[in-house]
Amino acid sequence: MNTEQHDHDVIIVGYGPVGVTAANLLGGMGLRVAVVERDAAIYPRARAISTDEETIRIWQATGLAERLKEDMLAGRPIDFVDARGRSFLSLAPAPRGNGHPPQLFIYQPAMEQVLRDGVARYPNVEVLLGHDCASVEQDADGVTVTARDLADDTVRTLRGAYLVAADGGSSPIRTRLGVGFDGRTYHDRWVVIDTKIKRGWDTVDRLRFHCDPARPAVDCPTPLGHHRWEFPVLPGEDEQDLVSHDYIWRLLRRYGRTPDEVEILRAVIYSHHVRFASRWRIGRIFLAGDAAHAMPPWIGEGMSSGVRDAGNLCWKLAAVLRGELPDDALDSYEVERKPHVREMTAQAVRFGRIITERRPGLTAVRNAAFRVLTRVPAFRAYLQEAGWFPANAYRKGLLDRRGDNRAVGRQLPQPWVRTHGGDRARLDDVLAGRWTVLHTGPTRAWSAWAASGVACLRVTPVGSAPAPGTIVDTEDVLVPWLRRHRATVLALRPDAIVYAAGDTSLADPPFVTAPGPPVDERPLPPATTTTP
Repeated sequence: MNTEQHDHDVIIVGYGPVGVTAANLLGGMGLRVAVVERDAAIYPRARAISTDEETIRIWQATGLAERLKEDMLAGRPIDFVDARGRSFLSLAPAPRGNGHPPQLFIYQPAMEQVLRDGVARYPNVEVLLGHDCASVEQDADGVTVTARDLADDTVRTLRGAYLVAADGGSSPIRTRLGVGFDGRTYHDRWVVIDTKIKRGWDTVDRLRFHCDPARPAVDCPTPLGHHRWEFPVLPGEDEQDLVSHDYIWRLLRRYGRTPDEVEILRAVIYSHHVRFASRWRIGRIFLAGDAAHAMPPWIGEGMSSGVRDAGNLCWKLAAVLRGELPDDALDSYEVERKPHVREMTAQAVRFGRIITERRPGLTAVRNAAFRVLTRVPAFRAYLQEAGWFPANAYRKGLLDRRGDNRAVGRQLPQPWVRTHGGDRARLDDVLAGRWTVLHTGPTRAWSAWAASGVACLRVTPVGSAPAPGTIVDTEDVLVPWLRRHRATVLALRPDAIVYAAGDTSLADPPFVTAPGPPVDERPLPPATTTTP
């Protein structure tokens, strides 16, 4: 057993969306955290442009979801248009049950500022900005990081039990560890143009994929008065010319935009990647976000997949550090997350093929086929209800599948419920990041869970009177979900994934010792305005 007293429980290298999410989650769990980030300030360019309801649900666990949503655009339609600007596919994704809008457009610098303000709530989290991670060494008892201050060249040595490497796609830590990053980089490169809106236009509020075989383009709303365009670099074009002022305006005028409507903030060239690290856990070091995987941007899930990594990993790190779960429970991180990321990446590649098809004959067939298919109710429902979107469900991992119940490994929906005091709350706020047994009654012993101090709550149908030990399913979501999955009792992990399920009985819990207290609650950060 490890008895060393570390200066920190977890060291995080990288302070982008994934690292700052992990810092908020671990800080709220009361762990001692150190963050090492090379840049002295938030990266000014808006890289990610959208997120989803599952990601907001993870940020809800940090207490920041509502503040973050203030700076996001939700409920915007999505259009796929042909070379003449005529729509051949239009949709507005329906919610998938997580209690937040299904798709939200973001302005990344502002989003990161809110998340960093959230970390400031926690005196147990130390953030070292402007520090280079000069070296990382690990042994049987912990991880040692040498952090060099880039301002004065002083060196700081940090010692922690575990390390989360959220240091981006080029990940120096992954490289030092000799972990492969297999996959491909696409030959096509893209110019990304970020603008500030001066005067709106009729389609300013919608995402439009211009599926023009001559030159595909992405035309995307972003909040706080911003808008983005993306264009491929065509054969024979000079990349330096593409980011020049004159050429940028040639591209934007192609879609009717003028200097009276937008101000150009910046233009950069980038490549699309499909890559996966061969290992996500290397001893006491875990790769997360772009350090572990890279995907094309076509369904806007690159950043969100990294945030899901943090949501999966952080509660397990806290449980192991508290002695509640064995160290090998951390092996489930890659086992659970990697298949989902692979599915998400494959779907992004498929969408990219639809959008970027360059052969005129095939684009004509594509456009006609979608115009016909969208008249078919079943197909339209499939699109609207995001049937194409890989569900956050795990086939293997930290789960008890001995009962073979199909609810195991799935994330429970999050409706609004009413507590025994009559208050209306989102389900996750009631569960408070704890292991919980939910059941539809009658109450049974479930002695092993009760002996571990796990709360047991009965779910009562819509219209029921609030009572101690119950939550009322005010939106009629939980009771039908349990019925569809042939379960009357569930054991939920802290991330609302079903660990075990049954008709009347539950498998024993996986704990070494009883789970600790719920997530710490601290005041929310003030509203913050970020300008480019």
